[in-house]
Amino acid sequence: MNLDSAYKAVRKAIESQYDDICTIIAYMDIKNPETKRTTQREVVVVANQPCKISFESIPAATGTETGAALKQTIRLFIAPEITIHPGSKIKVTHHAATAEYGFSGDPAVYRTHQEIELVNWKEWA
Repeated sequence: MNLDSAYKAVRKAIESQYDDICTIIAYMDIKNPETKRTTQREVVVVANQPCKISFESIPAATGTETGAALKQTIRLFIAPEITIHPGSKIKVTHHAATAEYGFSGDPAVYRTHQEIELVNWKEWA
């Protein structure tokens, strides 16, 4: 088995774990051809993309009087060729429930997949 075949096999194995679906939405300038006015709107960039979302809770090292705080890490696993621009909204349907997320930082892109750390969606910047 050559290296390309090995990567294809690994990618197939990773993607077999994708049991979620996401839609990637960007806030873009759209020019109205009739009025020639430009307005900003939500535009679906990618729809119904298979993915996998992972949740990890990490307890804080120190507690407070009201208890220890928990930090939740939310990670999206998706195909490496999908481009998600900073500031995009990502709607993920996970076990029949849909939630909206944004992301911070750069994705970790590998030949077989990419990983993006998500944050709960607040609003367009």
